[in-house]
Amino acid sequence: MSERAGLALPIVLIGAMGAGKSAVGQRLAASVGAPFIDTDARIVERYGPIEEIFARRGEEAFRVVEREVVAEALREEAVISLGGGAVLHPETRRDLADLPVVWLRVSPEAVAPRLTGGTRPLLAEGGLARWAAILEERTPVYRSLADLDIDTSRRSVPRIVHDIAERFGGSR
Repeated sequence: MSERAGLALPIVLIGAMGAGKSAVGQRLAASVGAPFIDTDARIVERYGPIEEIFARRGEEAFRVVEREVVAEALREEAVISLGGGAVLHPETRRDLADLPVVWLRVSPEAVAPRLTGGTRPLLAEGGLARWAAILEERTPVYRSLADLDIDTSRRSVPRIVHDIAERFGGSR
């Protein structure tokens, strides 16, 4: 772990689909002059669209690819956004034990407009009800890993970034 502009790096953002991990991560990284890594985006760059990986090879194969990308990202000095299910892998949970982890939470009411028109494979069948079921299942894991949790439902991205930087030593 190192520091850039006073912020401990890497710093990892976890949470459900639509919680704002990418928006917050990009803004946080820019504010401290650090790289931003979205592990889902990295998977897409290397292996193609996530929904196609699910369709062709299934969720289990996707989780293997995801673990590889996450393990690599966690070794970098960056602000890192993990896909919602990345924390399900036991090795990822072990890797996160010694890193600053921020759980971004969001209410079903606030997330509904954020997920409209998306291509997220786990939501293809079931929509918001499926999202809520996934969140309920993953909440204990998110809670156990988080050093800080922030509800993004009604907070601005700049305010969330400020709170994270303040908690983990950033000066901006």
